[in-house]
Amino acid sequence: MATAEAGYARMTNPVDIVEQVAAAHDWPTERTNEDELTMTIAGTWADYHVSLNWRADLESLHIACAFDFKVPDTRLNEIYRLVAQINEQLWLGHFDIWAGEGLIMYRHGLMLNSATANPSQCEALLRSGLEACERYYQAFQFVVWAGKDSRHALASAMFETEGRA
Repeated sequence: MATAEAGYARMTNPVDIVEQVAAAHDWPTERTNEDELTMTIAGTWADYHVSLNWRADLESLHIACAFDFKVPDTRLNEIYRLVAQINEQLWLGHFDIWAGEGLIMYRHGLMLNSATANPSQCEALLRSGLEACERYYQAFQFVVWAGKDSRHALASAMFETEGRA
């Protein structure tokens, strides 16, 4: 199989582009270093803590979007079940649990393979994370705070109302 040779140096750090996208949405950002950007974005259900990291060695822009609540040890097994059920439905990205900290987060990566990222790609990466968090936040909340089992929590969160009264 032939491989493409990189005939040019990357002109733009993708984190710079994400920072511009965030500015266009008036999302406050913090640039922790050249390859990392953090921000908090207000959603419908919660504030989401978003971290974007550029890995030059992998040529990948990674997003991690965490919820603002922690999973108690007593609900951890049911959350693992819920994460597995949700991840079966996702086409892009996945949810993880950082058990040591009890955090739930959505993760995804944009592989560029010598290409230069554009604002549309970076915005789509952010949107995929935020939409997944918004879509499934209530299911996580039902398991953690309401004590529901994963199947019922997911079914409740997936219920969509159409029309209006």
